Amino acid sequence: MGARGAARTAAQAALGLVLLTAGTGHLTTRRQEFQAQVPPWLPLDADLVVVASGVVELALGGALLLAWRRPARPLAGAATAVFLVAVFPGNVSQLLTRTDAFGLDSDTARAVRLLFQPVLVVWALWSTGAWRALRERRRRR
Repeated sequence: MGARGAARTAAQAALGLVLLTAGTGHLTTRRQEFQAQVPPWLPLDADLVVVASGVVELALGGALLLAWRRPARPLAGAATAVFLVAVFPGNVSQLLTRTDAFGLDSDTARAVRLLFQPVLVVWALWSTGAWRALRERRRRR
C-alpha cells in the first residue's frame, strides 16, 4: 500500500471513530444537545430521531472500521455519505431556528458548521474509494 492508500485507510478509520463517538453521544451525555438539531417541522419525536440516528452512526462507524475490502468498503462510504446528507437539514434547522447546542451560540458559528458537512461527505466518499467505485461502475455501463 502506497502513501495515498495509507492516507485513505487512516482517514477511513478516523471517520469511523468520529461516528462512533458521535453515536455514543446521541445515546448518552449529548442526547439533549442532539435533540436541539431535530427540525421542529419533522413529525417525529425528537428523542426517537436522536436515538435512531445514534444507532445508525454507531453502525456506520463500525462498518468504516471493519470494511477494508471491496465491495464493503465503498458501500460503507456511500452509506455514510447518504446519512450525512440526510442529517444536513437538522444542521440547517439549527441555524434557522437559532438553537444553541454544542457551543454553537451564534448565527456565525452555526453557519460555519454548515460548511463542514460537505467536507464530511467528501471525506466518506474519498477515504473509502466510493467515488472511484462509482466512476468505474459508470464506465462499465
